[in-house]
Amino acid sequence: MRILYIDIDTLRNDHLGCSGYHRNTTPNIDALAAEGIRFERVYASDVPCLPSRTALATGTFGTRNGVISHGGAAADPYPEGSNRMFISSMMRSSWAWRLYHAGYNTASISSFPFRHSASWWNNGYMEAMNLMRGAGGERADQVLPGALDWLDRRGRADRWFLHVHLWDPHTPYNTPAEYGNPFAHDPIPAWHTEEVRQRNWSRPGPHSAQEPWGFRPDEWGPPPARQPWDASSMDNVQRIFDGYDVGIRYADDAVGAIVNRLAEIGVLDDTAILLSSDHGEAFGELGVYADHQAADEATTHIPSILRWPGLAPRVDSGLHYHLDIATTVVELAGASVPTTMWDGESIAPALRAGETSGRDHLVVTQGAWSCQRGVRFGRHLYLRTAHNGYHDWADEMLFDVEADPHETVDLATDPAHAALVDEARKLLDMWLAEQLGRSGRPDPMDDVLDEGGPFHTRGHLPRYLQRLRDTGRGAWADTLAAQFPLEATREYWADFRGAMKEFGRDLGLPTG
Repeated sequence: MRILYIDIDTLRNDHLGCSGYHRNTTPNIDALAAEGIRFERVYASDVPCLPSRTALATGTFGTRNGVISHGGAAADPYPEGSNRMFISSMMRSSWAWRLYHAGYNTASISSFPFRHSASWWNNGYMEAMNLMRGAGGERADQVLPGALDWLDRRGRADRWFLHVHLWDPHTPYNTPAEYGNPFAHDPIPAWHTEEVRQRNWSRPGPHSAQEPWGFRPDEWGPPPARQPWDASSMDNVQRIFDGYDVGIRYADDAVGAIVNRLAEIGVLDDTAILLSSDHGEAFGELGVYADHQAADEATTHIPSILRWPGLAPRVDSGLHYHLDIATTVVELAGASVPTTMWDGESIAPALRAGETSGRDHLVVTQGAWSCQRGVRFGRHLYLRTAHNGYHDWADEMLFDVEADPHETVDLATDPAHAALVDEARKLLDMWLAEQLGRSGRPDPMDDVLDEGGPFHTRGHLPRYLQRLRDTGRGAWADTLAAQFPLEATREYWADFRGAMKEFGRDLGLPTG
């Protein structure tokens, strides 16, 4: 058996043709889906990038392994301390290690471990190729040669597991200009109307309609050609959608090239292919554009397609974590599943039987841009927010994500839905108590809050309050200053801002 894992960064589920998207973004991925199992309801347990891939690599929720953010204490796994063996449990429990010990040649082509200082991603990989220069985010044309070369050299051998990471849909949307825009004449999704744009225009927060490039339009320098300064018109909104969708199509072309190479070397029919992502991307949901800042539907709902020799193509409607799909792949591959260590649950028996199974509910966590947990159950998504990341989010929200997947109507304060809110509260409290009991440690979200809030918001509020006032959103500036009095004190953040500037200089980033 050969296994190829194609990992497309920031790929939201509903922008794939096979998921019903109206634009032809994914012809090659759609072809894979037609030959495999397309999972309709897979969610990343922890978002965004670093927490998601840490959960996937370790088989454990971020609340257990300690990684729920991009910086601070919650960006590194908990140390094992005196219980650390000669080979750590994090190494022994990684999915690549399980496959390695089952006799697979394991390899990863990804700059993720460099970009996020996440050396644990490489646990169990016999080969690791990093293509990053500077701040990361290399394009598919920079990744593809390495992937094709690996297949040319090793692809005909048996028992390998290859991870190929494509960044293209991730902001900044920087597909080469000569690629053009295949969607220039396609409308944007019908849900994002001028009414939605106008409502979002007055809202606060990083990556909001007035500053979709951060806390101000030029935070990282002038936006690239495919990203506008703001969402001040529907033309600009279309440019935001187009930039993202073109990135998806560019990555899809690379998927086609990799699949074609498998056919050329004569191993396609005997190769399992998993295609998925680490998280999605918001385009106006909860007021966020071109980023991934909540534990909401747009950010946590990811695509997952598994083409496995001997398993009949179909659509699976079960409710799953991305950890469940990874656990399933390990079992299907004949490797041992550390059931007492992993949070993922294999559905391999159901897939072999042609049946659908899944969980009753999921709990998802965001700790890098906000401090938020969600419960996905039935038709609904409940969100509990401990830090709103300077957005106008209520402490509790409830959405019917089947009828309202773009989260336009909050049902939490509707008395008719009080029982659902109460059910979700109980599910979340029970889950959290169970996870903290298993880890024997405090909630890592408390660390994030104690350090001054989500990593990506730290140090920005004093300057951002002035920007809000300068752009006609003074009432929101007053509200945020009252909500976060310590974070609004410039002197409190002086040391942090200096450290961030030093970090930016190391990576060659703008530091203004």
